Amino acid sequence: MMRIGMSTSCVYPFSTEHAFRYARLAGFDGVEVMVTRDEVTQSAQSLLRLSARYGMPILSVHAPVLLLTHFVWGRDPRVKLERSAALASAVGADTVVVHPPFRWQSGYADDFLRIVRSTALDSGVEIAVENMFPWKVGSRSLAAYSPGWNPSAMDCDAVTLDFSHAALSGLDSLEFASGLGDRLRHVHLCDGSGALDDSRVFDEHLLPGHGGQPVAEVLRMLAARRWSGSVVAEVNTRKARTEEERLGMLRETLEFAREHGAVPHVPRFSRSRRALASMLPVRRA
Repeated sequence: MMRIGMSTSCVYPFSTEHAFRYARLAGFDGVEVMVTRDEVTQSAQSLLRLSARYGMPILSVHAPVLLLTHFVWGRDPRVKLERSAALASAVGADTVVVHPPFRWQSGYADDFLRIVRSTALDSGVEIAVENMFPWKVGSRSLAAYSPGWNPSAMDCDAVTLDFSHAALSGLDSLEFASGLGDRLRHVHLCDGSGALDDSRVFDEHLLPGHGGQPVAEVLRMLAARRWSGSVVAEVNTRKARTEEERLGMLRETLEFAREHGAVPHVPRFSRSRRALASMLPVRRA
């Protein structure tokens, strides 16, 4: 049965502890940790304390491959991937999400697929390469990734589908997911409204059902296949003005996944919402 998790990036710029708390209050099955400059995201001990406190298993780790995390764990992308896999293993997560290399990371890019496979073998953790999108500068396309932005054409064993990235690149996510078959091992649940050619030059990460991707159809297909990977919410909630508004967005995302993925709600802990709410001061978004 698929698990429905929440990325810590959903509550940016709030702390990692706030992310665990929001995930628990919203009712998710677990958390994906985006490794950032926040030292808590880099520490297995700190993450395990949060996991125990909020009753949230850590399902996956997102390697620090964003431009904003360029200096996290040094500048060697291979070291970043290996440390992400070691962190995932230490916290009990079974998947690491990684982006294809930027083309200027030439040495790493040339050996990327071998590094991914050997890191997965050495760590016992699945390394799922995420689909990205072509970059544009003005009206010109820029080949930002090497060997490319689309992992379906790569010789890799596991792939992450991100619906917002699929929208930007003009992919039909249902065709993409169907074509991957068993190589599709992880999903970032979100949506997007259009491609770069439609003058949308940013990564939207809309709530599922608020864009143009066939998100519900993909979830229903996976449910019919008795798919056993993780569907992790990676939605933008920065427009929320209050905690309740942000929680409403997260709960809507979770209910969308449960409805279309045929995933029943299984209460995890008896701790009351009131007790959870008192763990951290209520902050306005």
